[in-house]
Amino acid sequence: RITPEGEYTSGIEGPAVDASGNLYVVNFQQSGNIGKLAAGAAQSQLFTSLPAGSIGNGIRFDRQGRMYVADFKKHNVWVIERGETTPRVYFHSDRFNQPNDLAIAADGTLYASDPAWEQNTGRVWKIDIEGKVSLAADGMGTANGIEVSPDGKRLYVNESVQRNVWQFAIADDGSLTDKKLLINFPD
Repeated sequence: RITPEGEYTSGIEGPAVDASGNLYVVNFQQSGNIGKLAAGAAQSQLFTSLPAGSIGNGIRFDRQGRMYVADFKKHNVWVIERGETTPRVYFHSDRFNQPNDLAIAADGTLYASDPAWEQNTGRVWKIDIEGKVSLAADGMGTANGIEVSPDGKRLYVNESVQRNVWQFAIADDGSLTDKKLLINFPD
C-alpha cells in the first residue's frame, strides 16, 4: 500500500505518472477529483477537480507533459496543460458510450477505449493531433484497458467481460489494421 486506506473512493482508477515521478489517480476523496501523490510522499493531495458531473477514469501524459483524462460520465476527454490544474475539453462526443482508458502514440495520436458495459460491447476511437476523431475499431466486446506498444507499432485493447486482449497494427496514418487475438484468459 502506498496511500492511506480510504484516501480514494471505491472508484479509484487511471493511475499515471508524470516525468517527475508524481502519481495521479482519479476519485481522490470523492468522484470527479484527481489526486496527486508526490514522489516519496506518504499521502496524496488534491490536484484538481473535473467540472460538476464529470468523473475521470483513465489518465495519460503526452511527451509535452499534458495530462489527458477520459470522462466516462460526460463523454469527454479533458486535457490539462503542463504546469496548470484547470481541465479544458480536448474532445467531446455524444457518440461515445463511456470513454474509459487512453493510450497515446509517439506522434500525439490519442486512442480511447469506449465500452458499453450493459451490452458487453465496445469500440476504440482515434483522435489525431488536429482533434479530428474517427472510429478506429468497432464490433468489439467490452473494450477497456488500452496501450501502445513500446515500439509504437501496435495497439493492445482488452475486453474485460470476454477476457480477451487484442493486438492491432498501427498504420502510418494511425488507423488500426490486422486485428488478432493476442491472448484469451480462462474464467
